[in-house]
Amino acid sequence: MENIEKITLDLIDWLKEQVNNAQAKGIVFGLSGGIDSAVVAGLAKKAFPNNSLGIIMPCHSNPQDEQHALIVAESMGLETVKVDLANVYDSFMKMVNDTRDIKLAKANVKPRLRMTTLYYYAQMKNYLVSGCSNKSEFTVGYFTKYGDSGADILPIASFVKSEIRELALYLNIPDIVINKQPTAGLWENQTDENEMGFSYEELDKYIRTGTGREEIVNKIESMNKRSEHKRHFPPMFTI
Repeated sequence: MENIEKITLDLIDWLKEQVNNAQAKGIVFGLSGGIDSAVVAGLAKKAFPNNSLGIIMPCHSNPQDEQHALIVAESMGLETVKVDLANVYDSFMKMVNDTRDIKLAKANVKPRLRMTTLYYYAQMKNYLVSGCSNKSEFTVGYFTKYGDSGADILPIASFVKSEIRELALYLNIPDIVINKQPTAGLWENQTDENEMGFSYEELDKYIRTGTGREEIVNKIESMNKRSEHKRHFPPMFTI
């Protein structure tokens, strides 16, 4: 990435502008222990040193994710709050009383509960909710509608995964987070690349150049088309 210092400064200024335009006071975001949320945390902390809040929201999650989130927070002196959503999730699943094994539908309840939690804190503190989706995920719809995409601002949605790593290095994000295998943490042993069916390297190459192995290009373009509705407001009937 060329002139990463300028890009970072521009991002910080953009965050300040978005918050000020909304007459808000700061930024709140989910701190998952992954690289994307760590980069958002780093940017938010620089933009609003005293008004940035990372919410750690385990929900039958890998304990390592919380450990990594705390390592990130400690490295930059970030304020955090932990809200364990496991009991809420269990109660909801019991109430809907659906015994079918609909894996993804059940898993997507988790990011939607997290979105609700973030907006609770945002309204309480007059903060904006920052999403942590990157361009790679955004392109193929690898996010939960009204879940992790439920946000007021998306500061890193124009950067592919490889650029997120560059930003993470520049922001001095701990190596253990930069080098970990990307996962949404929706179920045990779940990884982004296994679920998508291709690597971030292949996805980033396609986004940048429009080229790649034929079967991968076809899959990416199909996922992009199917997920188009996730990147827009619902269609509205007009008279």
